[in-house]
Amino acid sequence: MAVDLSRASMQLLPELRFQRVHKRLTVRLGDQVVALTDRAVLVMEPMRVVPSYAVPVADLLVPLEPGPANLPPEYRPVGFGEGGPPLLDPSVPFGVHSAEGQPVRLRAGGEAGDGFRFSDPDLADLVCLDFDQFDWWEEDEPIMGHPRDPFHRIDVRRSSRRVQISHEGTLLAASSRPHLLFEAAFPLPRYYLPLEDVSVELRPAALSTTCAYKGHATHYDAVLDDRGAVLEAVAWSYEEPLDDARDVRGMVSFYQERLDLELDGAAVPRVRTPWSD
Repeated sequence: MAVDLSRASMQLLPELRFQRVHKRLTVRLGDQVVALTDRAVLVMEPMRVVPSYAVPVADLLVPLEPGPANLPPEYRPVGFGEGGPPLLDPSVPFGVHSAEGQPVRLRAGGEAGDGFRFSDPDLADLVCLDFDQFDWWEEDEPIMGHPRDPFHRIDVRRSSRRVQISHEGTLLAASSRPHLLFEAAFPLPRYYLPLEDVSVELRPAALSTTCAYKGHATHYDAVLDDRGAVLEAVAWSYEEPLDDARDVRGMVSFYQERLDLELDGAAVPRVRTPWSD
């Protein structure tokens, strides 16, 4: 019987998953190297969709000590409507753990970073580290956002499909020359439009985000009318994207999960994502 790979991967979400990698990994805390290894493992805890790096305890260069208590779970629905699976999405902090184990902490040069040791015997000799609290290199290249999933990829395709984005009847943008960005299991593509096809004023927003695959995003508020009505941080662009997203450099995308999207004249249902709110 044929296997639907998307469904099969969703069925694995409740499991503690890991994937060995073959890159040399350097981990710094402040100015000090705290781990150097070529035996790192990517780990995804139950219902997490973004991996963390775990390194062998034997390859740590500083000792471990007990860490802070686990935070309570923050499961959030992702998908169409409210019926999607409740996940630990990328915004849920590292301190929320859905696997059995023990929080730990590393200290170096007056700074501290958190980790987690799993009880599972297959991972018992490893310590998982909070990506945001350390600086990371794969071989001699720094990485950002979070570790990359080897099964995650991005495709960008030019299109002539008519994309229209609006909010409560106010047109924000319309274009027949979008670039569609398809990303792994995300349920819909992102629509990147030329800045000239945006119908409202965009002002720089305070929000700043980083994607491990696309780079640092510049966000914008959309000014809706002369009275100053604003949709905050509703759009973004990548001005200096990583290689995977170079074809959308300088183009603008909108958070379609908050807006009204039409594709070739047909309304597209909103999808629930970590950015819906």
